[in-house]
Amino acid sequence: MLHYALSRVLWLPPTLLAMALVTFLVMHATPGSPLDPVAEGANPLSPEAQRNLAKYYGLDRPLHEQFAIFVSKAVRGDFGNSFVYKTRTVREILAETFPVSLLLGSMALALAVVGGLMLGILAAVYQNKGWDYLSVSLATVGVAVPNFVLAVFLIILFSFVVPLFPTGGWESPRNWVLPTVALALAPMGIIARFTRASMLEVIRADYTLTARAKGLGEVPVVFKHVLKNAFIPVVTLLGPMFAAVGTGSFFVESIFRVPGMGRFFVLSMTGRDYPMIMAVVLTYGAFLAVMNLAVDLIYGVLDPRIRF
Repeated sequence: MLHYALSRVLWLPPTLLAMALVTFLVMHATPGSPLDPVAEGANPLSPEAQRNLAKYYGLDRPLHEQFAIFVSKAVRGDFGNSFVYKTRTVREILAETFPVSLLLGSMALALAVVGGLMLGILAAVYQNKGWDYLSVSLATVGVAVPNFVLAVFLIILFSFVVPLFPTGGWESPRNWVLPTVALALAPMGIIARFTRASMLEVIRADYTLTARAKGLGEVPVVFKHVLKNAFIPVVTLLGPMFAAVGTGSFFVESIFRVPGMGRFFVLSMTGRDYPMIMAVVLTYGAFLAVMNLAVDLIYGVLDPRIRF
């Protein structure tokens, strides 16, 4: 296992380098410029001022030189200054916003895992009965309803009709409840559907029938024999899912006024903020690679037959 993990870690720098190169080329091939007056976040500037800023930021150099300079600074954790938020460095913005997005994503994923497993288990154990129909319906709603629609609905219901939680902010744990629920519903529906399908397959397996034939009760059969084996396909989802919700959600963070990384990333896209875009993409890529490695290692814990 150690050799496998080490080899995966050694592949991380080439993977991030390839991601950076592709993102860099796509950014510069896209029409527009951070110095263009029509770009959102950029002030109208004279051609001379644009040339001076291009020289200052190094945008007048050939692309291969720009990329080499970016990589040489990025390995030291220096992503440069933001083009949109000119008085702040990208590292300062990430240091301030990434922990907020990570906390929100962690709470949302924890809620999604607990709720999704409960719905999936109930749906599988009570197949074609009331619990099954209820669980499948809730999972379908969770996948079908966009999180920004759910966010507005939660604000109307729990901030105005039944005033239990604030409409937004990030000052106290009460502010965290609604954005966590809004962000968790879609992953919860996906986990519930995968759990149900996987458990139905394991429930019909020979070793499960043997366990019942030996006189084991339904609860030990489900939690000792069925769930552990059925959880392997679900674990596959958790790595990319955590990387997605842990690096910020533009709609949820904007609607609930959460000072996370998601809305900064969208503003950087519309404002052609090259350093911010590159930093967020690399952060997401590194996070995703680490989560996938963790998922692969968990496979061996859940099923000792899996060897690396």
